[in-house]
Amino acid sequence: MRLQKFISNAGYCSRRQAEKLISDGKVSVNGQIITQPGTKVDPEKDRIEVENNLLSIEKNHVYILLNKPRGYVTSCSHPGKKTVLELISIDQRVYPVGRLDKDSRGLLLLTNDGKLHLQLTHPSFDHEKEYLVTVSNPISEASLNTLEKGVRIMGSKTRPAHINRISSTKFKIVLKEGRKRQIRRMVQKVGNRVTDLKRTRMANIRLGKLPEGKWRYLDETEKKYLLQL
Repeated sequence: MRLQKFISNAGYCSRRQAEKLISDGKVSVNGQIITQPGTKVDPEKDRIEVENNLLSIEKNHVYILLNKPRGYVTSCSHPGKKTVLELISIDQRVYPVGRLDKDSRGLLLLTNDGKLHLQLTHPSFDHEKEYLVTVSNPISEASLNTLEKGVRIMGSKTRPAHINRISSTKFKIVLKEGRKRQIRRMVQKVGNRVTDLKRTRMANIRLGKLPEGKWRYLDETEKKYLLQL
């Protein structure tokens, strides 16, 4: 297994962050500092440490649903910022599935199951994500229709979405993709601004009435659904 993949699967950080840690000389294998991303390791035999922390791939997988508040970064480590891991109190190391930006709130999945993490975050995985969106000014039907059909952001057109209006300044949107700050960028394209963004569903996992800032383990039905994916 490549070293950065092992670090990511162990739940320490994302693969991209792992590559930087390796390049910065913060990773050792069997006591030797490794600075070359892509180095092959044997998880069963090699002793791998990151920033003096001994890592291992957890065989007992856990699956957690968090109701993320605003102000927390969806990351395993971010100096000077509060991270979502500060809200989780368990012995196992887990890491977030996908992203939810600092100013957004709502449903976030965390796990130490590296295989499932890759499946849920890979662009080819066509699962739905539902958000409750509040905007600063009343939004017209024409603007909602434009958002539903797709707008050009970051060099390409967004995929068709499904939208339900709730009020003059609030609507639900269901996406099958997850670009960086996608909904905020889309709303800007129609001359408005997002003031509140809350994710309420990911695939068939729903936030429900879980209080903000709290977390729970997924129940057996939810876990079975995810693992069947």
